[in-house]
Amino acid sequence: MNLGTRLGDLAISDSGFVFDPYTGASFTVNATGLHLLRALKDGVIDRAGLLAGLDEAFDVDGADAGRDVDDFLGQLRRYELLPRDFELGASEVTP
Repeated sequence: MNLGTRLGDLAISDSGFVFDPYTGASFTVNATGLHLLRALKDGVIDRAGLLAGLDEAFDVDGADAGRDVDDFLGQLRRYELLPRDFELGASEVTP
């Protein structure tokens, strides 16, 4: 699935500073957001993959991680960094 050029073209620093070259906007993300952005840019577009990555990196509770993923994807849609109709892939699992 194509996530769109904007997400792919974001400049992301190791400290969580993110720059959108299309709008000139910049923002920061926490460690969880940084991990999710990098995973999405690397092509992880299914719920199971995103949750497994969060669990491995942060040892998080599945229900909390699921809500975090949904909230973060909603923010990316609002800022048009993901297409509004973007949905996670078919291999989704419920935490």
